[in-house]
Amino acid sequence: MTYHIFLVEDDPVIAGAVQKHLESWGYRVTCATDFSNVTAQFAAANPQLVLLDIMLPFFNGYHWCSQIRRVSKVPIIFLSSAADNMNIVLAMNQGADDFIAKPFDLNVLTAKVAALLRRSYDFAGGTALLEHKGAILDTASATLTYGEKTVELTKNEFKILQLLLEQKGRVVPRDAIMERLWATDSFIDDNTLTVNVARLRKTLEQLGLPGFITTKKNLGYLIE
Repeated sequence: MTYHIFLVEDDPVIAGAVQKHLESWGYRVTCATDFSNVTAQFAAANPQLVLLDIMLPFFNGYHWCSQIRRVSKVPIIFLSSAADNMNIVLAMNQGADDFIAKPFDLNVLTAKVAALLRRSYDFAGGTALLEHKGAILDTASATLTYGEKTVELTKNEFKILQLLLEQKGRVVPRDAIMERLWATDSFIDDNTLTVNVARLRKTLEQLGLPGFITTKKNLGYLIE
């Protein structure tokens, strides 16, 4: 499952940086554009998590948090430079699940997003698992389990395997995999994908899964 995140941040530099970073980890990100009508955009996006600034045009983040809470229990993380105790308490009282002070590290933000998504959906009966022939990919933690062994995948290994498992039984073109891996980079050498697939195959072999990925010459890759 690709989680969809709705970002409400009026600073285009911050919004762009957060969007790019989260998308590099496989999340889908929609940014609010009309700050006078955030609730309607939220409803149209139907996300699994909301990142919400406090200081916004027209109405502040507390207002939009309360409006969203009227229609949804979706997890909400506040992002704000106003990180004093009073604002943190007010955010939680309005229904927020977490509060991250600006400036923040993008990796810390991503870790908090992943943790909150796991708590909200995995433990609540939702699934973030992809299974094939006894191999189980946990899309929330980017780990692969087979038998008694579990390995942590690199970001690229995870993205390739996730895509192939989502499309198992069908040939996935090389271009489609490259787009998933490097959607924002148009200068990738095709050989780079070959190297990444080779590394993934080596990881699979070490786990006891040789031949898990099949190459279809001039077409792409397949998990049968």
